[in-house]
Amino acid sequence: MPTLGWILLACIAGGVLSVLAAAAFALRLKPAKVPMLISFAVGALLGAVFLEILPHAFTEADSIYDMAFTILVGILLFFVLEKLVLWRHCHEEQCEAHDPHEGGHDHGRSGTMIMIGDTVHNFVDGILIAAAFLADTQVGIVTALAIIAHEVPQEVGDFLILLHSGYSKRMAFAVNLLSSLAMVAGGVLGYAALSELQQWIPTLLGLAAASMLYVSVADLIPGLHKRPEPQHSAAQILLIGIGIGTIWLTHFVFEFVH
Repeated sequence: MPTLGWILLACIAGGVLSVLAAAAFALRLKPAKVPMLISFAVGALLGAVFLEILPHAFTEADSIYDMAFTILVGILLFFVLEKLVLWRHCHEEQCEAHDPHEGGHDHGRSGTMIMIGDTVHNFVDGILIAAAFLADTQVGIVTALAIIAHEVPQEVGDFLILLHSGYSKRMAFAVNLLSSLAMVAGGVLGYAALSELQQWIPTLLGLAAASMLYVSVADLIPGLHKRPEPQHSAAQILLIGIGIGTIWLTHFVFEFVH
């Protein structure tokens, strides 16, 4: 099979399989369980940022200072973006941003933010798959399998965040699936112009990390503090740990296999 064929197959399989696996898990959840499992999403996001994305970004970056600056700028950019999303949904004094007692979802803010970051991340994954296959077919296959493995728990977290943001299950699935197509775009563009795109990989990874870090810390963790009871707090800590552990385990397994 031609190299481009391998890249397309790996990117499509990586994007679609991860979304299907995440949806199969998340769609079986009862609505009452979603708020608690946001804790798992926080853990998965933080695990993906600190155990997967940032180590790779700092390794690829020419300057640690420049990468740190990129992450800082990314966090500020996503703060501004969230303000714009809030402004779009919130006029006068009638929205949950002005009412601290308002319950329910967050009017799509977290969902919008996480999908932007996930799309960037998928695009970069496509470039990485293309680079691996251009180096060696076997390396490409192993890389694709590793990406699928770490995408599944992350996609579960993304799916839960979309449900938390007020998306229907069908819409959450469609948006996640659409975002996964960015992996195909990254693979094709990586194959066509890898030398030009490689230098942008650290910057894109830094921005993807900034978006996930911002969503978990600024949007999701404050919501967990609304349930300060000891039993809820213990469950939240446990689920955050499970989310981080899931990312670590997939990273460890595929590092060992590779």
